[in-house]
Amino acid sequence: MRYLEETKFDVVFTDPVIPCGQIVAEHLSVPSVYFLRGIPCGIDFEATQCPNPPSYVPRVFTEHTDHMSFLQRVKNLVFDVQNFFLCDFMYQPYTKLASEFLQRDVTVLDLLRKASVWLLRLDFVLDYPRPLMPNIILIGGVNCAHKELPQSGIIHTAWHLFGAESGIF
Repeated sequence: MRYLEETKFDVVFTDPVIPCGQIVAEHLSVPSVYFLRGIPCGIDFEATQCPNPPSYVPRVFTEHTDHMSFLQRVKNLVFDVQNFFLCDFMYQPYTKLASEFLQRDVTVLDLLRKASVWLLRLDFVLDYPRPLMPNIILIGGVNCAHKELPQSGIIHTAWHLFGAESGIF
């Protein structure tokens, strides 16, 4: 940690599924950029405050489409309820770790809400369209071919967005 504090990074680039990067960003008081496909329990929807109604958006593993009958919508809601318990179980150790390390009460949701930019590997060709907040950038997914990024690429843009001089951690 001492090395990170002395290096004075400008931003933390992390995958928020395991929230160690968020804890480090909060400790260093630097903005964070999240790179992810999605968090299994759906806490990313709550953190970004994007609407995600179970009556309209099919849940993972239900095999429903966006045209659901009443019973399918009920099943979708039941699948969604278990996410609350899954998130509590999954992130309880990290909540304790963050509170001890930062020396104040903090939850994983509090840390996730402080993201400056969310880089989501989503593509509305494969995923159902949904509302997005202005700090969410869709960058496609595994269907993207490998190409060299031009100087005006996303990383270069993010670099200048934060006025990065020392680098990105």
